[in-house]
Amino acid sequence: MITRLTAAIALLLAAAGAAAQDWPTRAITITVPNPPGGMNQIHAQPLSAVIERLTKQPAPVVNRPGGTAAVGTAYVANQPDGYNILVTTPNLYLVIEKDKLYGIKSPFSLDQIALLALLSADPLIMVVHPSLPVKSAKELVALARSRPNELVFSTSGPYGITHTPQALFMEATKTKMRHLPTTGGGPAITQALGGHAQVTGGGPAAIYPYVQSGKLRPIASWGVKPHPSMPQVPTFKSQGIDIEAYLWVGLFTSAGVPEPVQLKMREMIAKVAADPQFRQALENVQVVPDYRDAPEFRKFFDADYKRMAGAIKAIGKL
Repeated sequence: MITRLTAAIALLLAAAGAAAQDWPTRAITITVPNPPGGMNQIHAQPLSAVIERLTKQPAPVVNRPGGTAAVGTAYVANQPDGYNILVTTPNLYLVIEKDKLYGIKSPFSLDQIALLALLSADPLIMVVHPSLPVKSAKELVALARSRPNELVFSTSGPYGITHTPQALFMEATKTKMRHLPTTGGGPAITQALGGHAQVTGGGPAAIYPYVQSGKLRPIASWGVKPHPSMPQVPTFKSQGIDIEAYLWVGLFTSAGVPEPVQLKMREMIAKVAADPQFRQALENVQVVPDYRDAPEFRKFFDADYKRMAGAIKAIGKL
């Protein structure tokens, strides 16, 4: 029996190795778990173009929105064929932590997902409406403390990518502001532009045009160093507030994909990430390429997950 089992395992490993050697032999589907537009799409489109050029195989981008990216993520988690790649953001674990808070079963678990690579990790930028009489984090903290629950901050939605960093800020500074949730990053910025919210945040790509035009005033970056597109904007850390938050974009696949095939996928992604066409596409929209292979991405992912899980705990049930 043991001999037969050993032989069967050897055959499976040999088959996986053979499949990896020839990979890819057909189309590679790139899933974006959101509607068209936004950071995932910004990365997915040039990713598709370069993959097609390098592999001579189709690489269609398919949008599978729903459930704060849970629908598309669950789809890829259940496709162990090695021909499905997920492009996503911190929503990957934010939805899991939110479901955990409310005792809801998530449509996927993190052990169903394999990390392939990080593509970018831009820090979020806090901005205020120019009518607000503050120009630094210290001044904003003082104003918020003097007017508890009066200032309004807009976000992309409860427990989302721009809500959790604001929660970290309020927890670290012992301030209280009122939350104005919207349906996405764009609408959140629109609320601040119109003066319906005094404070908001977003990735450099979304914030940059309004900072340049003077329609929004930058206060601080949630990164460890200033962003190249806005080097004049200091970090929270440099202003004595020890918080970090990133709008990162990474690539994932099903954990059921054989290891040799995952390795081939990662090798292909490394070539894409180094390709001038791909890098230029990101830089054109103020996104800094920050490629990290799976082992280094895992370290970043785990640290960021820990921070954001703490933010959701601080927010609590709404």
